[in-house]
Order: sequence, then C-alpha cells, then structure tokens
Amino acid sequence: MTMLADDPTAAALLAAMPCYPVPSQGRSPAIEALRTARAGQGLAVGHDGVMLILRRPWLALDAWVTPPISAYLPYGSAGTPRADLRCGLIPGELLKRILEHLRGALPNESAAFIFWNAVTREFSVEFPIIDEATPSRLVYHPPILRPDWYLICDIHSHAAGPAFFSATDDVDDAHSTKISLVFGRLDHASSPLAASRLCAGGMFLPLPRSPFAGDRHES
Repeated sequence: MTMLADDPTAAALLAAMPCYPVPSQGRSPAIEALRTARAGQGLAVGHDGVMLILRRPWLALDAWVTPPISAYLPYGSAGTPRADLRCGLIPGELLKRILEHLRGALPNESAAFIFWNAVTREFSVEFPIIDEATPSRLVYHPPILRPDWYLICDIHSHAAGPAFFSATDDVDDAHSTKISLVFGRLDHASSPLAASRLCAGGMFLPLPRSPFAGDRHES
C-alpha cells in the first residue's frame, strides 16, 4: 500500500483527519465506522461534494465543506447533512439561570459555560473567573474540563448592546467543537437578542434550532 506521507508528523495529521472516497455502489466500511464512532472526524468525498463527518460523545455532525464538484468523479453521494445532539436538548431551566446571571452583571458583560457528563448524562453550568468586565469588554478564564465532562456551550453577553460574534470571538472559536452563544439587549427583560452558531472543523455553522428545551430565542 502506498504511503500518503513519509513525514511522521504529516502522517499523524492525515490519520487524525482521514479522507475517504464514497463508492458508487455498495458500502464503505471506513465511512460507516467513522459515522458510528464515539469520537473522531474525517472527510467523505462524493460526487455531490466533500462532507465533514465529526463525532463527539455529545454531537453527531455531517456538514458540507464544499459544494458539488464539477469534475467527473466515479463516486457516490456523500450523504445528507445532520447536526444531532447526542446529549439531548439542554434543560430550559439552565438557560433561565444563565440569563439571570448575565442580567445580574449589567451594565457589564459576563459569561457562562454549559458542560455535559458522558457517564452520568447530566448537565452542569459554571460561571468563569472574570479578570476584567466592562459594558464592551470581557476577559475571563477558559474552562478546565474534568474527566468525562465536555464543553457543550460557550456563552457570553454583550450587556445592553447587540448580539453578534466579533473578530475576537472568531479567533477564540476557530479550533473548538462547541455551541457558541452571545446574548445582547439584556436590559430589555422580555426580549434579549441571541446569536448562535456551531463551531466544528474550523467552520461556523448555523444552528437548525435552539439547543435548549422549550426555548424560542431566534438565532
């Protein structure tokens, strides 16, 4: 079998993100194994485009990386996009608790994390240690994950300002797999604004719906 790389570091990187052509007939055991894995990621190349297949204990994601490929490829379809929370929807009461915390920090910005335990399947909210907080700036400590716990949501507020992702947010989120949320207009108790996205594979993807049970906030 021909080696894909003779440099050990390059070979390790390719092994961490394998790329598989989709057969035009029959099945691909390698792609099926990736789709059923507890954790892992890879690319499936089909005639309809390149698809990222990413699995975490809490997330099953199939997302397009490219549009359909114009060149002729003797490949099958890469499949149908999906973004499923293996952990289930986050309890709505956690959202209420977080919004109360963010409003309590007004007029300054604040933050919160939601974790999920893959063994007990329980959710947990933690509020980070904040070094600096103003109405337009926030500096806080990143989360430290304990065994079997996974970061599901990284949340911060823009206090009374609009909800959007800044260039700083883009840098912070670029190499993470998580749901990122920003809440704004928190001085309007009945109508806070929310911006949301799924960060995965270096991409920022729209959420098909709120990750919170019973939540109607628009993304």
